[in-house]
Amino acid sequence: MYKILVREDLVPGIHLFKMAAPAVAQKAQAGQFVVVRIDERGERIPLTIADWDKDEGTVTIVFMEVGATTARLALLREGDAIADFVGPLGVPAEIENYGTVVCVAGGVGTAVVAPIARALKNAGNRIFTILGTRSKDLLFWEDVLKSVSDRLIVTTDDGSYGRKGVVTEPLKEILESGEKIDRVIAIGPVVMMKFCSLTTAPSGVRTIVSLNPIMVDGTGMCGCCRVSVGGETKFACVDGPDFDGHKVDWDLLAARQRIYIEEEKCAYDEWQKSHAA
Repeated sequence: MYKILVREDLVPGIHLFKMAAPAVAQKAQAGQFVVVRIDERGERIPLTIADWDKDEGTVTIVFMEVGATTARLALLREGDAIADFVGPLGVPAEIENYGTVVCVAGGVGTAVVAPIARALKNAGNRIFTILGTRSKDLLFWEDVLKSVSDRLIVTTDDGSYGRKGVVTEPLKEILESGEKIDRVIAIGPVVMMKFCSLTTAPSGVRTIVSLNPIMVDGTGMCGCCRVSVGGETKFACVDGPDFDGHKVDWDLLAARQRIYIEEEKCAYDEWQKSHAA
């Protein structure tokens, strides 16, 4: 069993758990994930590692309530334990001294970008970060990203904080400013990553996206995370989750992401009924 040492509600519907997982903490690298199972009858879900401490033996995960399992997970408190916490899994993010890197974080993707931006900063890169949310009340870890960024731009769709608009607008401005940009990292909702990739395509700046939103089983066995990258079939969980955004077939990815919408809704409705009872 893996104990929850710290629980923090970051914003409505998004929660942080710091877990006691010394073996995972020893091997964790930026960009990797873990597979979590609440109990022996529970569903396996992949969650990206948001932080870790080898000395403490802890691993931090951040998750959003989107279905039955994450709703159940959100009911747990400090001191509770879960059955499985397997990892680290996935290919670590590519970390080198590229020069100047723009990190684009959308929504809960902020927790995924943070360790990557930190690792890139420690490797000697200049970091420009664009952090976007729908509104101010969904913004979290601004201070964390600011601490590893040479420049931070915050956008909100409704203009309630920072700059009004979407993340692709400042991204386009930076690319057109004459500033030499050596790499872009874009992590967030699929539609955001798609349009970030379309925005950077004309400049040819290598753009890395994380396809963790499509993962299900997390081991390559279920086949649900099949994606087409450069015309080749890849599995997000074992070949990724990071891929070249200019090579991803975004329309196919979006279609695959919608496959289990009805089943997910049924599972969530059933959980609500049983929880209410």
